[in-house]
Amino acid sequence: MPQRFWIPLCVSLLCVLGFTGNNSRGAERNVIFIITDDQSPTLGCYGDPVAKTPAIDAIAADGLVFRNAFATTASCSASRSVVMSGLHNHRNGQFGHQHHYHKFASFHDVVSLSLPRVMQRAGYRTGQIGKYHVAPETVYHYETYLRGNSRNAVEMAEKSREFLTDASDDRPFFLYFATSDPHRGGGKDQSSEQALKPDLFGNKPNRGAYPGVDEVFYDPAEVVVPPFLPDTIETREELANYYQSCSRVDAGVARLVEILKEADLYDKTMIVFTSDHGMAFAGGKTTVYEGGLKVPFVVRDPYSDQRGKETEALVSHIDITPSLLDFAGGLDREKNRPKNMLDPDNFWRERDEAVNENRDGNKPFASYHGQTWMHLLADPSQSHHEAIMASHTFHEIQMYYPMRVVRDKHYKLIWNIAYPLPFPFASDLWAASSWQAQLAKGDDAPYGQMTVGRYVQRPEFELYDMQTDPNESTNLADSSGHADVLEEYKEKLKAMQKKYDDPWILKWQYE
Repeated sequence: MPQRFWIPLCVSLLCVLGFTGNNSRGAERNVIFIITDDQSPTLGCYGDPVAKTPAIDAIAADGLVFRNAFATTASCSASRSVVMSGLHNHRNGQFGHQHHYHKFASFHDVVSLSLPRVMQRAGYRTGQIGKYHVAPETVYHYETYLRGNSRNAVEMAEKSREFLTDASDDRPFFLYFATSDPHRGGGKDQSSEQALKPDLFGNKPNRGAYPGVDEVFYDPAEVVVPPFLPDTIETREELANYYQSCSRVDAGVARLVEILKEADLYDKTMIVFTSDHGMAFAGGKTTVYEGGLKVPFVVRDPYSDQRGKETEALVSHIDITPSLLDFAGGLDREKNRPKNMLDPDNFWRERDEAVNENRDGNKPFASYHGQTWMHLLADPSQSHHEAIMASHTFHEIQMYYPMRVVRDKHYKLIWNIAYPLPFPFASDLWAASSWQAQLAKGDDAPYGQMTVGRYVQRPEFELYDMQTDPNESTNLADSSGHADVLEEYKEKLKAMQKKYDDPWILKWQYE
């Protein structure tokens, strides 16, 4: 081809490529962190034969499914503070709910370790949409707050589009995407023929649909009743609504993926999907049983050559912040803290804020409790924690019931510190038709693996063999044949309480 034709042709091609592929110049190593509200592993990729969750299942098929992922507490605010700090909530100070009169908040100096702060200091533009539910805002501060109906994840995704595809800022993005589904709410489902009406779980009444959502409806006769719940019509009707809410989340994930692919960002973005804790049923949320602590956890790392893998490694919500920071290149692995760590004294002095407050609980926040799981993305066969700890103290402020847990792959020990007290209920769980139906039958009525009376009045210690009894049906704490195991795990729990600076360790010495 003559040179006089070649040069104009090159220019034309470059113009066309520049016009059609503008977003292909988007920054690498972006992160979308998706956290749902009160969701157990109700997903096809976790073997649920009923759940219709094709978008999350597709991410799992192209990424890594964590089979043993756990929240540290089955309470919304407390759990989110762990997710966004890498610290157990008994240490970061967010002992319970942030909103209304509950008014729990993290210590101010958590600002040095908080997820949005460290990601920003690692060179990311940070955005948040949906449920927030932690405090203080200055500690957990995002540069951009997006607005969208957190009951409609499709709308949330659309509201995030401009942030995700913003070409005016060459920094990679970190988006914290938090749905309110499948939390209880929206009133009672009056279409039920039962005297006790099921909660709507955020669904529109009378089989209505949110804008842009192709709602998935479930037959109560076909849902899977987890072993910690009674198999009753009341339970099944509530589960059917819960399943629908889970599928609406999946629709939002599908739209997020669509937006990323259209902008040529899908293979430049890590996607993490999890929940704050398990489903909002008595026996799940607010408890430290498996139904409360075991969560879905799916990660797609576009830079990993591992696809469609699973890992049995024990991971915890305390691991999230250090792991995402590690992906961002901002984690000092040796010191297990940010490389570019913010000095809290200077930070608050310059703001002339909280200068005279108790900002750290009398001990500096020098490192994360959690550990990065990035090595598992490269080799899912590796291990992570030998054991994990759970730490629950409050949900609503009226619900003081401290529980501490140590769990490994063999045994799980629960210490009900306030065991003489009846177990307190979250207001929405108390009102649940699935609970009220059994409560009306008396203390001896079955409730999952126990009775109503046994659920309300807990023993001081509960010891379960997780290999032979994964449903936590037989408490071995009083078994003479397991006395040595009980003492061994008490010592393990004490060691973890000491390691993670738990003030409730003092309760071993009195009461």
